[in-house]
Amino acid sequence: MSISENRLEHNCSCCGGANPERVRIDAILAKYKDVKGPLIPILQEVQSLYNYLPKDVLEYIAKHTGTPIADIYGVVTFYSLFHLNPRGRNIIRVCQGTACHVRGGKTILQALEKQLGIKAGHTTEDLRFTLETVACIGACGLAPVMQINEDTHGRLTTDKLAAILDRYK
Repeated sequence: MSISENRLEHNCSCCGGANPERVRIDAILAKYKDVKGPLIPILQEVQSLYNYLPKDVLEYIAKHTGTPIADIYGVVTFYSLFHLNPRGRNIIRVCQGTACHVRGGKTILQALEKQLGIKAGHTTEDLRFTLETVACIGACGLAPVMQINEDTHGRLTTDKLAAILDRYK
């Protein structure tokens, strides 16, 4: 048994001896026990617990569903909605579509990379922010645009970024 498996396999006194993480995952697995083709909804629900899919959790799902781990990784790596690495509490999506590009979207991205100390596709060490680029947010009239979680911020300039980021502490 690997160290990571110990996280899900150990028992604790706080929940009558059951590991709380394992209890939540087991509840998700039980919910889909008699459902045909349940892997994607199981992965979606488990990812909502962690904000990504830890390796030990994928191994646990494989073991308890009888699904080969290679099949699970095939699904997780095929669909962009799944993530294998920890993500920040706040997901920043910077539009790089045509209107945003013409109006300075690249400059906004570069300024965010500098302020956060990460490149696009990465997460800050404190897990506060994950920075991503997207092809289009669909708010071209507000270009350049970024989204933080579900909030859209438009008509951006580099001098507005620090104040916007401060709202998401």
